[in-house]
Amino acid sequence: MTNHLQAVTTLNNGTKMPWLGLGVFKVEEGPELVEAVKTAITEGYRSIDTAAIYGNETGVGEGIREGIQAAGIRREDLFVTSKVWNDGLDYDGTVQAFETSLEKLGLDYLDLYLIHWPGKGKYKQAWNALEELYKKGRVRAIGVSNFQVHHLEELMKDAAIKPAINQVERHPKLTQSDLLTYCQQHDIQLEAWSPLMQGQILDNPVLREIAAKYDKSPAQVILRWDLQQKIVIIPKSTKAHRIKENANLFDFELTKEDIEQIDNLNEDHRVGPDPDTFDF
Repeated sequence: MTNHLQAVTTLNNGTKMPWLGLGVFKVEEGPELVEAVKTAITEGYRSIDTAAIYGNETGVGEGIREGIQAAGIRREDLFVTSKVWNDGLDYDGTVQAFETSLEKLGLDYLDLYLIHWPGKGKYKQAWNALEELYKKGRVRAIGVSNFQVHHLEELMKDAAIKPAINQVERHPKLTQSDLLTYCQQHDIQLEAWSPLMQGQILDNPVLREIAAKYDKSPAQVILRWDLQQKIVIIPKSTKAHRIKENANLFDFELTKEDIEQIDNLNEDHRVGPDPDTFDF
């Protein structure tokens, strides 16, 4: 499955997506962002995840162009994701948001476009727009982010196309096991944002003990835990050594007992908003 950095999962529409990508949440426009994206691509990453609300799509686009040139690859070798924010969740607003993201990124198409949050019941209009963009070939796959089971069930009552991805907060303190099971049963690929809990869990003694056993870092153990449960991950970093470290996950394998130990750290604790109570 995930035995090298460019290993891919096949989404429910046949599109192939890398298991590991670079996230850029809270990374501001500027040289640091451009260099981080470029570094990730030259180190072998082939997936970049951004969003309209991050306010950094222009810099991500520049990093993609520099990375493509430096790595000697083609645009088609990359998998680029963006997301529509809550202020654009009617049909026309979603289409306009998509065009704006493409323009800022400097791209002709996206590989994945997501509804960022299930805001105020408007997401069905947004989904209709995503379906049309997909049918027109403007995006290779469409999906959602931060959807709970009841949101997915409501969406799929009227959807012509099933979401390919559900990108949610997931880390050892928030395993979302019921949601993971539901997505796997319905052939929706789960993707974890904030897989390292924004660094808040890296000193956990259980994780440190497991990491020492494999001569790895706690971050590498967490990311491997996700991969072995067939979850796509997009850890964020702007530091070259961290970008490299986060990709060095393919020379060890956690045991069933290790995975159970990490699962047992769950406290249903979020570092981001709750999709059911977030004030949109």
